[in-house]
Amino acid sequence: MILFPAIDLKDGQCVRLKLGDMNQATVFNDSPANQAKSFEDQGFEYLHVVDLNGAFAGESINGSAVEEVLAAVDFPVQLGGGIRTLKQIEAWLDKGLARVILGTIALNDPELVKQACKKFPNQIAVGIDARGGKVAVEGWAETSSLSVFEMAKRFEGAGVSAIIYTDIDRDGILTGINWDSTLDLAKSVSIPIIASGGLASMDDIKIMAKPNMQILEGAISGRALYDGRIDVKEALGLLKAVSV
Repeated sequence: MILFPAIDLKDGQCVRLKLGDMNQATVFNDSPANQAKSFEDQGFEYLHVVDLNGAFAGESINGSAVEEVLAAVDFPVQLGGGIRTLKQIEAWLDKGLARVILGTIALNDPELVKQACKKFPNQIAVGIDARGGKVAVEGWAETSSLSVFEMAKRFEGAGVSAIIYTDIDRDGILTGINWDSTLDLAKSVSIPIIASGGLASMDDIKIMAKPNMQILEGAISGRALYDGRIDVKEALGLLKAVSV
């Protein structure tokens, strides 16, 4: 069970959004690379990074900040936001990313995702962001008619290494992860699921440590870490104990 610290990039800074709204961004660190190094020093084993500007623009906007993060740390890093072509995927993996997360393109061109999985085995994840149970795309600016479960099942057997499932209705507001829908999704497909959106406190960490939660690959935490609501040493200790 992995606890992924999150770095969301907006205009080269480390921020957190409220409910996925780019106009409700709080800056937590001017140096994403320093923030990434801090997470590594605290004992985290995997970093989750999102290029928020890129998600809206459809291309990498915070590329230099991501490269600085990669240069600053040794632990694996996964990146999502604006990555929409095989060429972009290959370029990022060549720069040292452990895993690329595909979101909007996974909805619009699922065949490209399947091609990427064949070309880059174990390095392609799919991001499914949901609002009211429906898949949201283009940096959460648009909501499709496709359900989360329908989209996830599109990639069953394709070689997707993980699905990052975000409940936008809970993101950045510290109300707790939507564990029920996350578990339902995990039971519906064989692809590992990573929970995201709303992790609020040590209560969520204790839920993660329960036996029935071990079906998940892990969960992503952003604001709760920055606000000091998570005791990192205790959290990582609890999760390590159940992973042994």
